[in-house]
Amino acid sequence: MSNRHLARTIAVQTLYQWDFNDHRENVDDILKNDKESFAPDFDDGGFIEHLIHGVIEHQAEIDGLITKYAPEWPLEQITIVDRNVLRLGAFELKYDPNIPAKVAINEAIELAKNFGGESSGKFVNGVLGAIFKEIGEKEIDKKKAAEAATKPENSEEKTN
Repeated sequence: MSNRHLARTIAVQTLYQWDFNDHRENVDDILKNDKESFAPDFDDGGFIEHLIHGVIEHQAEIDGLITKYAPEWPLEQITIVDRNVLRLGAFELKYDPNIPAKVAINEAIELAKNFGGESSGKFVNGVLGAIFKEIGEKEIDKKKAAEAATKPENSEEKTN
């Protein structure tokens, strides 16, 4: 399992617990416990915290997207696992310029297949695919521009 996949797995587990308990528990306390339980020596460089706090910070907008693209499924009727996998995937798609859209969608599908029900992977794929279409080239171009800005100039030149 790659480090980023493990980080996303822990993020979904943490978001699941936080959501299951109606957001009454401190998410950082849940995360600390999950990391100690599932990956005590794992150093993700703060990626899990970035994901969790990003989802929470943008939850209203993310939930609006999910509701828009899963109209037959009111948010409270979507299973807790699927809801939080969708939140994580939508956060990465819309708000994280360093994660390619294809990676965000594929990772979310894998998480849904591993932790959700029989049709979770297809459901997550459909909803995130629709969100991706809405985001469109404009957002993808923003992500690419942000990514290019973080790369050093002339990175292909050889140093002597």
